[in-house]
Amino acid sequence: MIDTLTGKIAAIHDAYVVIMVGGVGLRVYVPTTVRDLLDGQGQVVTLFTHLAVREDDLTLYGFADTDERALFELLLKISGIGPRLALAMISTLTIDHIKNAVAREEPDILTRVPGIGKKMAQKLVFELKDKLAIEPSLGLAAISDLDTDVLATLTALGYSVVEAQTALQAIPRDAPQDVEERVRLALQYFV
Repeated sequence: MIDTLTGKIAAIHDAYVVIMVGGVGLRVYVPTTVRDLLDGQGQVVTLFTHLAVREDDLTLYGFADTDERALFELLLKISGIGPRLALAMISTLTIDHIKNAVAREEPDILTRVPGIGKKMAQKLVFELKDKLAIEPSLGLAAISDLDTDVLATLTALGYSVVEAQTALQAIPRDAPQDVEERVRLALQYFV
């Protein structure tokens, strides 16, 4: 098992990065959260990895920390969830948002992930309920429909999902419940 990987970035693509380790370029599929943190070629990076072994394929998946990797591996244990869908979940929602969706039994939040329909989201909530370490004092609220619109607007403007979520968290709690105003407040985060 390859647990961690440290090397220089040779290339950054939409779904994966190529990391040079000992003269060998390794293709590592990463969530958008990791890809957005990378500066470019030549940067030395350490990723926590998962090696998916199939009959005809060895695929490396890389994560910024062990929590992301643990969630990825947990998702793989659920029937119907493969590595690409698990990676899409981690790319679309933060770990805390996934935990909140499961703790509050709100499968609609999980349907925001491309490739997850209503039935799969309900199955995920049911199967993850006992497996995720849910903290009762988790101070994050689930993403409301209003904030989903704000996230969609920010990503349509070219911001990454991570940047959009960070800007969303910077919006004051007493902000108006109007999409346009919340987008304006979120954009102030980038100024």
